[in-house]
Amino acid sequence: MRPDRRHAMPCRRSHRRMPWGHALVLLACAVSASGCSADPEPVAAAQPAKAKALLAQYQCGSCHQIPRVPSSLAGGGPSLNGFGRRSYIAGEVPNSHDAAARWIMAPASLVPDTQMPAMGVSPQDARVIASYLLALK
Repeated sequence: MRPDRRHAMPCRRSHRRMPWGHALVLLACAVSASGCSADPEPVAAAQPAKAKALLAQYQCGSCHQIPRVPSSLAGGGPSLNGFGRRSYIAGEVPNSHDAAARWIMAPASLVPDTQMPAMGVSPQDARVIASYLLALK
């Protein structure tokens, strides 16, 4: 008895292949829409000069030692060397770009008994500073 050949043969429907250009565009859209984390993309990773100027402007170095920031004197706060490798900010807040930016703007909103003062850092400046600090591996 001969097996039914309809099941053994591949389907011969007419399928048009998508041009490579369209496939790449769809892939790029899918990747950019999905993201790899809940954090927004760090917008200031390529702005170290601006971040260093902001760190000096907000006088972060009066309490913290900050790598490659000449105005940092480390006057009692923790060193920010290796900040990007840390799992937690202030030992309590999971370290991410969004959390670091929020911490820079209003630390007491995340850790009420912190000694770090709010320095009036704008959201845009906080994102630039957070990107710089997170790049410190």
